[in-house]
Amino acid sequence: MAATKPVFLIWGGEGWVAGHLKALLESQGKEVHTTTVRMQNREAVIAELERVKPTHVLNAAGSTGRPNVDWCEDHKEETIRNNVIGTLNLADACFLKGIHITVFATGCIYTYDDKHPIGGPGYLETDKANFAGSFYSETKAHVEEIMKYYTNCLILRLRMPVSDDLHPRNFVTKISKYERVVDIPNSNTILHDLLPAAILMAEHKDTGIYNFTNPGAISHNEVLSLFKQYVRPDFTWKNFTLEEQSKVIKAGRSNCKLDTTKLIKKLKEYNYEVPEIHEAYTACFKRMAAAGVQ
Repeated sequence: MAATKPVFLIWGGEGWVAGHLKALLESQGKEVHTTTVRMQNREAVIAELERVKPTHVLNAAGSTGRPNVDWCEDHKEETIRNNVIGTLNLADACFLKGIHITVFATGCIYTYDDKHPIGGPGYLETDKANFAGSFYSETKAHVEEIMKYYTNCLILRLRMPVSDDLHPRNFVTKISKYERVVDIPNSNTILHDLLPAAILMAEHKDTGIYNFTNPGAISHNEVLSLFKQYVRPDFTWKNFTLEEQSKVIKAGRSNCKLDTTKLIKKLKEYNYEVPEIHEAYTACFKRMAAAGVQ
């Protein structure tokens, strides 16, 4: 019997990551649809699944807040509705219909501690969340704890995602516009490297939680130094401490390194490699420069 032709349905259809996924799937010649149906509207979600009949759902929807996660501190109910009720509702509706779902989650649920100091081991997928400094991160940690029991669900934890352009959602765009930045090593997700891996994993119907970043950690100063070297030679920036930062933001920010051993091992099965974060940033900024991005 011939295999069913994959049909992808992307939730959060007008979002930044969703747009990259759509373009990537189209470039691969895949059938892809997008939707902006609210995840918490059960009847509308089921109707959309019945209309499109996807084999794979990619969930890139949810509240991250505009312009940043501080928004979630003042819109808690709305954040719960989108990030918890909506996310679970969509996973559950897909489960009932036998559809594989990939959820683009966050690794911003950890913070450096005594067992995981800066320069030390990264957090594993099995480690309990220990960062509750922002309401956004709190909702994401809670929903992951429940969602991991769905047997049709692949949970990919992105951190500080970076695209090959200077889109407003790009982590590099954000920190390049800040008056001052902290200088702490973090795990980052270069979309160019990792979104093709997400599609591979979805097509193989992988499930469970994966730290979805490039291997290693890179500091803000290292990122901006590479940005200056390859993209914007006249760029300058200033640093400040975490204590100083805390005075100008409502919600705390997660700083951590994620262990990518599980991800790298899985992708090896598909002969797919993800470059180390310093190499990945260098390649990303070279692509930007070649494209004339300023």
